[in-house]
Amino acid sequence: MPCSPQEIGALFLFEKLTPEQLGRLCSEGRVERFEAGPVYTEGEPATCFFVMIEGTVVLSRRVGGDDVEVTRASQPGVYAGAMQAYIKDRVRQVYNNSMRVTETTRFFVLPADTFAAIMQEWFPMAVHLLEGLFFGSKSTQRAIGQRERLLALGSLSAGLTHELNNPAAAAVRATATLRERVAKMRHKLGVISAGPYPREALANLIEVQERTAELVAKAPTLSPLEASDREDQLTDWLDDHGIPDGWRVAPTFVQAGLDIDWLDQVAADVDPEILPGAIGWLNYTVETELLMDEIEDSTTRISHLVDAAKQYSQLDRAPYQNADVHELLDSTLLMLSGKIGSRIEVVKDYDRTLPKIPAYPAELNQVWTNLIDNAVHAINSTGGEGTLTVRTALDHDRLLVEFRDTGPGVPPEIRGRIFDPFFTTKPVGEGTGLGLDISWRIVVNKHHGTLQVESEPGDTRFQVLLPLTAADDDTPEEPA
Repeated sequence: MPCSPQEIGALFLFEKLTPEQLGRLCSEGRVERFEAGPVYTEGEPATCFFVMIEGTVVLSRRVGGDDVEVTRASQPGVYAGAMQAYIKDRVRQVYNNSMRVTETTRFFVLPADTFAAIMQEWFPMAVHLLEGLFFGSKSTQRAIGQRERLLALGSLSAGLTHELNNPAAAAVRATATLRERVAKMRHKLGVISAGPYPREALANLIEVQERTAELVAKAPTLSPLEASDREDQLTDWLDDHGIPDGWRVAPTFVQAGLDIDWLDQVAADVDPEILPGAIGWLNYTVETELLMDEIEDSTTRISHLVDAAKQYSQLDRAPYQNADVHELLDSTLLMLSGKIGSRIEVVKDYDRTLPKIPAYPAELNQVWTNLIDNAVHAINSTGGEGTLTVRTALDHDRLLVEFRDTGPGVPPEIRGRIFDPFFTTKPVGEGTGLGLDISWRIVVNKHHGTLQVESEPGDTRFQVLLPLTAADDDTPEEPA
């Protein structure tokens, strides 16, 4: 369609230009008419800069599998398209949104290369300022994201240190006690072997020791009442058979799962004169086995914590990969277990049949951390007791991860602001107001998912919806 310098000069974007500049715009651009329907799609190469002359334009962003309307305007002069063309190839030039028109609409259309050249020639100082704002904003976002990650890492490090210290201290204590018990067991064995006992009796004693070690490994878990009753029974048996201080030995045997039948077998296999020494020696054997079990449990706990830390940080894995969200959730919950505490019940309602999804696992772990931290803070604000439920499910063609807490809820008047940068309800010094903003950008911008909240007193649910497959234009990016 013909381009009129007078018509485009009436648009607020061009109203200060000279006739010569308007003439150049008309000669290098064009006026184009679009019927109702799409003009361009988000993610396509940004080839044109559009300024509406008349009609109605709608801009939308892709969120998960849906297009969410962000702007609708009928005012002549509104613009969209390749607005960052002046930066040229320093950033990837794609349309950041989708544009459609709802009625017959005319645009002044300028090719992106021409728009960039005109900007550089006519407004060199403005271009420098815009470049500074653009890259400064990107740098600020990276710095803020890094700061938020460091704050989370500090909190997690403190919790991890506490969680590691408990089993490590238990292992150290058990090792010291084990050394003492082994020394006593050697001494007791020396006393027995030096006595006037036949070789067959000592061989029987060694066989009883081996059977006892096997029983300790299979010890059942008894209730406090069952354990107390069994202690009384064993104490009576030991007293009846002339074993000194039977009340000291009985609790250890009960902890190891030994009972009257075992004592009867020992008495049957060992000569009466050797029985008291044998019981003492077997007591050291049982204590040794229990201490080794404690050391094994403690070191296994440490190993699990280290594995969880590696899973959480993803230090040895590719940034973008097919990930099992349940592994990510479990590692995050374990890393935050110290912060969650014992008064908050954690319920895992997982659908284990869900497939792996393409994702940035380390960044999803940051989302889980932020949402769990908020849930814990909400529950603590009402006395510190409550339930945190983490649920996964299939929601149509997306994977749902839901964090539900029994806190006071998000008031309706602030619900629309909680994803805004620097907005926080936490006391000064406890929150940056960036956790939900960063989480939203990770979920929506990087994973093409959805982050939403449903809340009422006693039931707040943050829901993350992630696509099951990668978008056609997905490529690994730098961390948000």
